[in-house]
Amino acid sequence: MSASRGVDLSRYVERAQAARPFVVEGRVRDVVGVIVGVEGLTAPVGAQLELDLGPRTLRLEVLGFREGRLLTAPLGDTAGIAPGMRVRPREDGALAPVGDALLGHVVDAFGVPTDSELLGPTERAPVRAAPPPALSRRAITEPLATGVRALDALLPLGLGQRVGLFAGTGVGKSTLLGMLCRHASADVIVVGLIGERGREVGDFVRQVLGDEGLARSVVVAATSDEPPLVRARGALYATTLAEHFRAQGKRVLLVMDSVTRYAMALREATLAAGEPPLTKGYTPTVFASLPSLMERAGTCEGPGSITAVYTVLVEGDDLNDPIADAVRGVLDGHIVLTRKLADKGLFPAVDVLRSVSRLAQDLCPQSHLDEIARVREMMGTYEDAADLIQIGAYVAGSDPRVDRARAALPRIEALIRQPLIEGVPRAEALNALRLTAGVAR
Repeated sequence: MSASRGVDLSRYVERAQAARPFVVEGRVRDVVGVIVGVEGLTAPVGAQLELDLGPRTLRLEVLGFREGRLLTAPLGDTAGIAPGMRVRPREDGALAPVGDALLGHVVDAFGVPTDSELLGPTERAPVRAAPPPALSRRAITEPLATGVRALDALLPLGLGQRVGLFAGTGVGKSTLLGMLCRHASADVIVVGLIGERGREVGDFVRQVLGDEGLARSVVVAATSDEPPLVRARGALYATTLAEHFRAQGKRVLLVMDSVTRYAMALREATLAAGEPPLTKGYTPTVFASLPSLMERAGTCEGPGSITAVYTVLVEGDDLNDPIADAVRGVLDGHIVLTRKLADKGLFPAVDVLRSVSRLAQDLCPQSHLDEIARVREMMGTYEDAADLIQIGAYVAGSDPRVDRARAALPRIEALIRQPLIEGVPRAEALNALRLTAGVAR
C-alpha cells in the first residue's frame, strides 16, 4: 500500500471496464480515520475517484487495496459520507492546470486560484511524472545569481542545482526564501507552501514575496488544515508547474517550504492505510517518494532548468533527523541556518562551515575557490579559539592565524549580513569576498 510514483491514468477506466465490463461504480464500505474503504470498483494505485455529497463532490485517491476493497484517502472533508454511497472513477484526477495565466496568482493544490480569477487559458498536465533520464541531463556549469551575497560569494549555486535549506523555527528561513524569490536571476518562480499555517501564507505573499516577486511567480498553497494527501499533492503540483515552464526553455526557481511537511503528510496517510512504520514512524513510501519528487527538478535535454530549494525542518538544529538525512543524500548541496547566528542578529543566519555546495568546483574559477577556502579557514580558526577568546584567556600575538581571524571577523560578518529588500549583484558579492579573503594573506 504505497503512493504511486508515476503512472499514466488517462485510460484506466477503459482498462477496468474491459476487464470487468459490468463494474462502472463502487460503494463506500467504511470510513476509518482518514481512510475510506470502497468496494465493487477496480482502479489502480494513484487513481482518483469521486462521490457526491449533495452540494459538493469529494475526491478520493487510491492508496492501495486489501481483501477486495480499495483503500482511499479523501482529498477534502469527510463529513457527510455514509455507508453505501456510490463512488465512480474520475478520469482527469491526475491532471492539473499549467500555463502562463497562473503567473501572479496563489492557487490551491488543484490549481484553483484563491486570490482572483485567471485572465487567460491554461493547459493540463499530470501531477505525477517520471524524472528526466539520467543521461539526458545537461551538466550544470552556469552559476545562478541569487542576489544573496553570502550564497553567491561562499556557497555558489548553479542553474539546475537542487539544494536543501536546513533550519529550525525562527531562524530566518522564510526571510532567506523571500530574498531568493525577490532577487534571483530566474525567469519564473514557483513557490510551494506545503503544510504552512494559513496566516503565514498571506504574510509570505504580502510581506516576503511582495508585488515584484509575485508578478513572476506562482504560489501553490496547501495549508496545514488540508487533508494529508492534499498537502502531498501540493508538492507534486508545484513540481509539475516548474516542469511546464522548464519545457518552455525558461530558468525556473522552485522553492518548496517544506519537504518535511510533505513527508509528514505521506506518513499520516500511509500509516492510516496500514503501512508499517520505520524510523520515527515514517513509512517506506515516504523514503521512496522523496527522491521521486526531488529528482524531477534539475536540468533536462532542452535549454530550460529547474533550480530547486527545498526547506527541511530540523528539531533543535539536529541534522541527523531521518528526513534531513534522506534529503541530504539526494540533493546537490545543503545550506544550514543556525539559531546561534540568528540570536546574534546575523541574518541571513547561514552557517557557512556546516553548509556546502557540491557543484562549486564546476561553477567557479580556481581564484574564486581559493578565496572561499581562505575565508572558511579563517572562520574555522576563529570557531576553534572562540571559547578562549570569549573568556579572555587568549593572548594576542600567541597565534598569528587566530589574530588574522579575529581581525577578519567583522568583515566576514558584514559579507554575510544583508537586509531582505537589498539585492546584491553577483559581481559586487565576489568583490566583497575578494577583499575579505585578502585579510588572510
